[in-house]
This record gives sequence, C-alpha cells and structure tokens, in this order.
Amino acid sequence: MQIADLITPDRVVCHAKASSKKRAFELLAEMLAGCQPGLTQQDIVDSLMNRERLGSTGLGHGVAIPHGRIKKLRTASAAIVQLERGIDFDAIDNEPVDLLFALVVPEESTEEHLQLLSQLAEMLGDEQLRGRLHSAQTRDELCTLVTCRQPPETSRAAHA
Repeated sequence: MQIADLITPDRVVCHAKASSKKRAFELLAEMLAGCQPGLTQQDIVDSLMNRERLGSTGLGHGVAIPHGRIKKLRTASAAIVQLERGIDFDAIDNEPVDLLFALVVPEESTEEHLQLLSQLAEMLGDEQLRGRLHSAQTRDELCTLVTCRQPPETSRAAHA
C-alpha cells in the first residue's frame, strides 16, 4: 500500500488553525473518524496521544508524523493538515511544526505501519517537496503534491 492510496481530499486541510499539539490531534481525529464506521474521534486522539507519550513524532523542518495503532480499525488511513501557524511539537530541531501527516493503522498491522512510516519519512526528506508542501495554498495543491509528488504543469511537460 502507498501513502497516496490513503489520502483523499476530505482528509486534507490547508491553512488550519490549531493552538496546541492536542488541538492538532483533535483536528486530525475529526478528519479520520469517518474512515470506518464505529471508529470515534476519541479512539484516534487516544492512539495519537499514547504514541506521542513515547517520544515526539516531530521530525524537524516543521514536519510531524503523528501515528498510532487502533484495535477497532480494519484498514490504514491517513490525513494531512497544514497549519496556518506552527505549533510547539517538541520536534527534534525545536522548531514549530506546521505540517502534520497523521497515520492510523490496525493494531496488528506492524509491517504495514513501518512501511507507510518509511514512505512518509522518505517523501518528507525531500527538501524541495517539503518546501512546496509548506507553501501550498490550497487543498488541491497539497493533494497533488502528495499523490503525484510534482505539480501538474511539470507532469504534463515531462510527458509531452
């Protein structure tokens, strides 16, 4: 499974407001709760908070990948939030985080969880892509960057 397969436009928000890590998790949970009947926002917030207690998921460069495993979940799901203003996230570089990629997976999906986290880390390690994600102005632009990893104009030119 690829990260792009888990991202849908209704799980991408651009210029969101959140004043704290907890509020950002609540926003992500609101977006992800609809991915499966019976899964609540609180299930997701609890999972993200429990993982965060083990250590910050703030990677540096304004990016975090909050993630967790949920017993009730049947399939992996992801959401992206670009914040209007960075928040304290205890990131490794102590810089505020304004780009969050949340990932939730079924409790027993250890290998899939690690593969998806690896994909995200590789994608977000690309400095140019990361810069474009930070400066995206619309949900569509964020979606395109995550699913295609290049703006549509570049894609068309490459296939011309």
